[in-house]
Amino acid sequence: MESFEHVYKQYAQFIYKFLLSNCHDESIAQELTQETFYQAYRSLKSYDGSCQVSTWLCSIAKRLYAAYLRKHPSTIDLDDSMIASAQVDPVDKIRLLKAIRKLSEAQKEVIYLRMYGDLSFAQIGEVMEHSENWSRVTFYRAKEKLRKEMENDG
Repeated sequence: MESFEHVYKQYAQFIYKFLLSNCHDESIAQELTQETFYQAYRSLKSYDGSCQVSTWLCSIAKRLYAAYLRKHPSTIDLDDSMIASAQVDPVDKIRLLKAIRKLSEAQKEVIYLRMYGDLSFAQIGEVMEHSENWSRVTFYRAKEKLRKEMENDG
């Protein structure tokens, strides 16, 4: 593996966007990004190269975020943070959020990573441990479900 400083420079923004797409809070995402790299540095000897560095870092970040949610269950309000960041009519925001809640967990995560994390389909595939094509298909199917749900609700 290249120097840890190089790893940090290369992946810090990627991990931050990944965490931000999950928690929708910049300060929490920044804090967890720093903790991710701290934990990665501490466990550097356990990295065996069997997966890409970004996948390894995302797994650490995902584990830290899950631990954060267990410790702070009431501090994350996805609906409020998503509504605050969306740029649509308030009625449409509520309809959209209700529709997103009806998606499968994988579809929700792909939607969040794409829309709020601003990740490419290749990056989403890497994070979700699937192919880029899987990410595209999952996003498309989720988008179609959302469109139909919004039509039926409106």
